[in-house]
Amino acid sequence: MKGGAAVECDAPVELLRSSGLVGYEDACAFMAARVDAIAAGTAPELMWLLEHPPLYTAGTSAKPIDLIEPGRFPVHRSGRGGQFTYHGPGQRVVYLMLDVRARWGDVRAYVAALEDLIIDALASLGVAAYTRDGLVGVWVRRQESGQDRQRKIAAIGVRLRRWVSSHGLSINVAPDLAHFSGIVPCGIRDDGVTSLADLGSAAGMEALDGALKAAFERRIAPTCEPRAQSTLLRGVTS
Repeated sequence: MKGGAAVECDAPVELLRSSGLVGYEDACAFMAARVDAIAAGTAPELMWLLEHPPLYTAGTSAKPIDLIEPGRFPVHRSGRGGQFTYHGPGQRVVYLMLDVRARWGDVRAYVAALEDLIIDALASLGVAAYTRDGLVGVWVRRQESGQDRQRKIAAIGVRLRRWVSSHGLSINVAPDLAHFSGIVPCGIRDDGVTSLADLGSAAGMEALDGALKAAFERRIAPTCEPRAQSTLLRGVTS
């Protein structure tokens, strides 16, 4: 990697879990600094688990018409791919700062790996999830009024800089699903969103975190505790 050594594909990835709600702009600033450090070879890759306060984010493909209630929550323009999405309490956000070139060599393969990671983690919690042709993210089937409906349970939006990723994915554990009504989530009008709680699953945030960690270690890389002395962790550790 220009400016530093590329990671070995079996190198451990730091795993950080933040308690409380992390501000979106603070998270973006942290990710930008960490991406630069990874690209320079001065910091290891990172998997960061967190929650945000209620907000909407607009990806690079977001359409103004899909922001239905612009005054409902703060709206943040994001450098990630994708359209509008919602973040808020009860939703697990996973930001991944990984060397995509070393591990996958292709952004499409990376996105597919994230989808597989989510499906694997949800399966271990007893939830059958799947992908859909032409759509990014992960879906489940839900019975509504005697009909089989497709509902989105996880969204993906990534950004690459110097082949290091930022942003990542979000999985609905038990958020207020009514908060999604202020946008057209991911630009998809025909199908709504759901959550583990909405599906009747008893799995909470801690169970999902354990499932994500296990699936990540099976599919991508081993994880390790963050280096406590790292200045790049100030303000985000619990």
